[in-house]
Amino acid sequence: MAVSIRLRREGSKNRPYYRVVVADSRSPRDGKFVEILGTYDPKLTGQNSSFSLERAEYWISKGARPSDTVRSLIKKQKQTVAAQPASEPESESSETAEEDLSPSAETPV
Repeated sequence: MAVSIRLRREGSKNRPYYRVVVADSRSPRDGKFVEILGTYDPKLTGQNSSFSLERAEYWISKGARPSDTVRSLIKKQKQTVAAQPASEPESESSETAEEDLSPSAETPV
């Protein structure tokens, strides 16, 4: 069975919404699938897709072939994940600093 990672269209007319799925390459676009990996909304700007990168890499290692659009989404997702860990420690430290400055419930007003 030839497996592909591709988009499955959902949503209404003029409002496309896609699910990233693993499916048999012979099945129709909106037909039977093996697993849902995530979603893609082309109408949104910025971060418009969310899916499991680990599961996509697992299926690719098993021989699944991503479509051109899904390949570009995977590439963007990898860039986003690579950029996030560098910015997370800063946001955590700023949150803890804000908590330390907030008045405690025990202090009389």
